[in-house]
Amino acid sequence: MDFVWALIPLAPFILGGLVIWSKHQQKMIEKQSELTAEKAAQYAAQTERLEARVRVLERIVTDKGVDVAEEIEKLRDAPLN
Repeated sequence: MDFVWALIPLAPFILGGLVIWSKHQQKMIEKQSELTAEKAAQYAAQTERLEARVRVLERIVTDKGVDVAEEIEKLRDAPLN
């Protein structure tokens, strides 16, 4: 029972440490959320670029009057963004 009396003077330090640790954990969660959102945006942009390329390829394949080799070479020379 004597240990309880020893903890009373330490209570403000323990609570202060707990508050600091809680704030740190909150900042870590916020940073992780930001990184996750950034990655999702990058994946969405990449998906959009790939979908655009697939649409072009579909058009090339389905358009019978186009020189396929020439169109493919144009795609190879085009920047990927």
